[in-house]
Amino acid sequence: MKKLLTTLLIVVLLGELAGCGNNSNNKKTSTKAYTGELQGALKDYSFKIGTSGTYAPFTYYDKDGKTLVGFDMDFLKELQKLLGFKIDGGVQAMDYSPLTTSLSQGKLDIGIAAICATDTRKKVMNFSSTYYQAGLTVIVNKNSSPKGITGIDSLIKGNYKIAVQKGDASNLYLVNADVSSDRLQVHDASTTALEALEDGKADAMVYDAPGSAYYISNKKDSKLKMVGDQFAQDQSPYAIAVSFDASKKNPELVSIFNAAIKKLKDDGTIEKLNQKWCK
Repeated sequence: MKKLLTTLLIVVLLGELAGCGNNSNNKKTSTKAYTGELQGALKDYSFKIGTSGTYAPFTYYDKDGKTLVGFDMDFLKELQKLLGFKIDGGVQAMDYSPLTTSLSQGKLDIGIAAICATDTRKKVMNFSSTYYQAGLTVIVNKNSSPKGITGIDSLIKGNYKIAVQKGDASNLYLVNADVSSDRLQVHDASTTALEALEDGKADAMVYDAPGSAYYISNKKDSKLKMVGDQFAQDQSPYAIAVSFDASKKNPELVSIFNAAIKKLKDDGTIEKLNQKWCK
């Protein structure tokens, strides 16, 4: 009986790992600081890179509806200039849920889309060091939201309908906080979640603070405002996502990106991007 139970347990564990599109041999990434030549360190590599295209000011479409712009797109160009890698087929834009799924399954090598390095995501992909420190915030409609919503604690404790973007850090935070699924109004894109709150179809929304501030300041006649303090900063640092498959092909890949981020911070490049896009 013990042997049978042991065999079944092994089968279950293997099944769970396969379901994540991952196995223990995929988790090969260097934890040592990269000490080689940084300029052109990835000149022989071509990566499949994904972004969202729905999260201003980090990655969104310009007025022509075709050109991806934002902090992350400029950041990607700076990384390319420094490291020398190529982009296979151009940057692929998609909603956050398929983006993170594609990374976890190895269909994409790299994700640059204000992706929060949450504990949940670290189970299925690797992350670089933080290049932008963000937090989450609660957004309400000044006209229609219940006055009892004053921040994240009151939102979780109350019986309110909360709009979220499917698969993003806010969605994960609320699920981990045991907010029941019938209270979550899950949208494929942040734009439709924000519209639902504008139209009074949701009581509140939880979203990244930088994106919330940008939307409210740039949306003409917006009815929305942020309430309460920012939270979950430890679960919402923006980092470069690297698939386990890409890390397996180059175990130094994450370390190289870490070194590049440090250089771009030290030489003021990231602060220039911050001033351009986030101030």
